[in-house]
Amino acid sequence: MYDDDLTKGINKAKEKMQSVMKKGPLIPVLIIAGILIFFMYLAPWVQIGPGERGIVLNFGAVQKNVFGEGLHFRIPVVQKIAVMDVKVQKSVTNAAAASSDLQEVTSDVALNYHIVPDKANLVYQNIGVQFKERIIDPAVQEVVKAVTARYTAEELITKRPAVSEAMRANLAERLLKHNIEVDAFSIVGFSFSKAFTEAIESKQTAEQLALKAKRDLERIKIEATQTITAARAEAESLRLQKANISTDLIELRKIEANLKAIDKWNGILPQVTGSGAIPFIGVGDIQKK
Repeated sequence: MYDDDLTKGINKAKEKMQSVMKKGPLIPVLIIAGILIFFMYLAPWVQIGPGERGIVLNFGAVQKNVFGEGLHFRIPVVQKIAVMDVKVQKSVTNAAAASSDLQEVTSDVALNYHIVPDKANLVYQNIGVQFKERIIDPAVQEVVKAVTARYTAEELITKRPAVSEAMRANLAERLLKHNIEVDAFSIVGFSFSKAFTEAIESKQTAEQLALKAKRDLERIKIEATQTITAARAEAESLRLQKANISTDLIELRKIEANLKAIDKWNGILPQVTGSGAIPFIGVGDIQKK
């Protein structure tokens, strides 16, 4: 009985061994597949998009190498990649300042900037991703105040290109220290206090009225000169005519007048009687001739 049980046990063991031997080639495949799935789960690669840079962090420590655009491999668990945007970005800031003549000035300025791509790791390490709030906005405020104080309120308007360039150069120098480059800078607009704005409007109105009065005066002078010139010409004409009048010319004009009267006469004498003689223009003169 004991021998039968032993035999049955040995046979079962053999069957199990044979079964394991038959499944042997499948086990390594399953192990490899499990490793690959676990490896894929850890995501050992990272994709950096256009206009971006990847900051390599080894257990949170920023590394010197910066990943450019494309696909990159990382060490799972050990390395993490922080993505930063290095494309041109826009910032619009409202800054209040005072001019050199102590006028309140509010400026709206627009700034285009970008992070220096190769220095993205330093920006991430020293400033972080809130670099606009921490660096750019305070720098714009300070630069606008400093440059505005050099000019009068009127010069801020008349010399606007020079003011804008001074702000741009000053701001570019400040931000470059933090590895941020300025691409463009422009002053969107100035606004002044109500009293100063009214004073400017009054001055412009006065200048316009003065200019109109000046133009009217010049017009009057020109018209007066023309009148004087015309009067002088007429007087000169009359003088020349008077100088040319002679006795013969007078007689000629009389004859011409008589001939015109004869041409108009219909041959009928006037039906008027009286004590006086009947007038007959120029007949005597004609007979004398």
